[in-house]
Amino acid sequence: MKRVALKIIATFAVLTLLMSVDRAVFAAVYGPATGARAGDLWLGAMWHGVAMDMSVAGYLTVVPAFLAIAMLWTRRQWTLIAERVWYGIVALVLAAIFALDVVLYGYWGFRLDMTPVFYFTTSPASALASASGWEIAGGSVGLVVLTVGIYMLLRHTVGRIAVMPTRRAGDTAVAVLLTAALFVAIRGGFTVATMNMSRAYFSTNTKLNHVAVNPVFSLLYSATHQGGFNRQFRYFESDSAAVAALPKATGRCGGDTLRLNTQRPDIYVVILESFSAHLMPLTGGYRVATGLDSMAREGVAYTRFYANSFRTDRSIPSILSGFPSQPTASIMKYAGKAEKLPSVAAELKRQGGYSTAYYYGGDANFTNMLAYLRSTGFDRVVSDKDFPIGERLGKWGAHDHVLFGRVAEDAAAESGERPRFTVIQTSSSHEPFEVPYLNRRFSDNPRANAFAYTDSCLTEFVGAVNRLPRRSLVVMVADHYGAWPMRDSLPDFASRHHIPLVMTGTALLSRVLAIDVPGSQNDIAATLLGLLGMDASAFPFSHDLSSRDVPHYAWITEPDLIGLIGDGVEGCYDISAERVLPGSDAAMTLGAKAFLQLVYSAMGD
Repeated sequence: MKRVALKIIATFAVLTLLMSVDRAVFAAVYGPATGARAGDLWLGAMWHGVAMDMSVAGYLTVVPAFLAIAMLWTRRQWTLIAERVWYGIVALVLAAIFALDVVLYGYWGFRLDMTPVFYFTTSPASALASASGWEIAGGSVGLVVLTVGIYMLLRHTVGRIAVMPTRRAGDTAVAVLLTAALFVAIRGGFTVATMNMSRAYFSTNTKLNHVAVNPVFSLLYSATHQGGFNRQFRYFESDSAAVAALPKATGRCGGDTLRLNTQRPDIYVVILESFSAHLMPLTGGYRVATGLDSMAREGVAYTRFYANSFRTDRSIPSILSGFPSQPTASIMKYAGKAEKLPSVAAELKRQGGYSTAYYYGGDANFTNMLAYLRSTGFDRVVSDKDFPIGERLGKWGAHDHVLFGRVAEDAAAESGERPRFTVIQTSSSHEPFEVPYLNRRFSDNPRANAFAYTDSCLTEFVGAVNRLPRRSLVVMVADHYGAWPMRDSLPDFASRHHIPLVMTGTALLSRVLAIDVPGSQNDIAATLLGLLGMDASAFPFSHDLSSRDVPHYAWITEPDLIGLIGDGVEGCYDISAERVLPGSDAAMTLGAKAFLQLVYSAMGD
């Protein structure tokens, strides 16, 4: 029993160690280019990459684990041969990935993905055209040496552990349990988030994050998340033709009186999980989010505002990077693309000297969120691991009252003249809607009760912020269309995506404004920067809702649907069925298709 267990554990350990050695080599080669301190490089990057190393090692150990079980019940000769063949395949694949990754990173600046594979399979001659004969020869010799070295390591360590068929039933049970345990490592633990590229992102220094990324995982992730986005949805012969089909400025705008009473206020953006305009009487909804409704009536409310999409990972780049959501993809899942997006955080730091922080009570690795946040300019990310275990009592981590309390506490403790940009992402108004709160009006409706809970937490937080000595602007927006009322009760595409956008705070000079200009989450970036008198040219898909000189329309998507909502007209198109939805305006539908083409072109290959 001990030997079969030892063989599986040793295989996993040796492969994990091998991944870490590769990271150390990569760090030695490219560490100086990161500009990071030695501690961040050799401790931070190495440590934050271990989980990804273990995930890859878990994948590679599954086959040897099954072979170890087979050795207990069948003739050992064929299983030994199969084991050595597997070692050879693993050695060759790992050697090729390690070598290509180290060589190509210096040219491309990102860890290995499917790009070189695509280049080589489509045109081997072109792929090797830039390399000299000596480089090709040297690389080939190096590949052979590295392959042999890895093979010998596996062959003379775990390969020497013999599995003897003595207590077959007991040994098999142990081996099966250990094999099952490998999937915990593969998945990345027991948290909501499965293993993804985000696990390695721990710093605002992108190159330092790259050191932590496992190149094998990066390649596998890329292979299973291929896009070819700029070849999809080509409704127009060229992108310039698509631009010509977009709606034009109408000269009408209702936000021209929106003003601040200070040049650089503290800014709080609250991203409300699943909130809908149907929760507020002001926007024709129910009396659920009464606190938000009161703040909307006393502050600035955008009454015709829409969510870009239907999931949080698709809304965050819309809100914070002004990059519209996509119906068939999520750009935040593509670390290499997401880290190149413009961002409100980066622009506020560059143009206004702001410090930046992001607060979320859940797992920041979920859907690569941490990678996106780090690479787009957030100095500090507070997530579930930063709260005591006793405060992580919700399905998604810390409940919203704990989250808001932490933000308010940190804000009150901070001093100095540097303005703050803080983003707070709530999570309690999400399934399973179990919250430490009971509103008697919703005692039989846990969904509505959860929204009322988050609304009460939000109201208390805004009151605390308003009591701080620094003037502040609080921007409250939903991440996507709500979970209450139920989706089936909102069959209309546009109605489902109708969400609140409310501004309040002591920095607002303009009060009691109900702005009915159509807009969506991708417009927040330009609107916020415009309000601060900053340049928003980095956000080509974002329109300042206070400007008369740009077109105003809302962009909305679902997996099969796209739409533009303008001033009294809308155009909705089913991209799967390739049909126009009933009641759609022809020009707006054409504009929606043009917008989609431009978004996917901007995403690139």
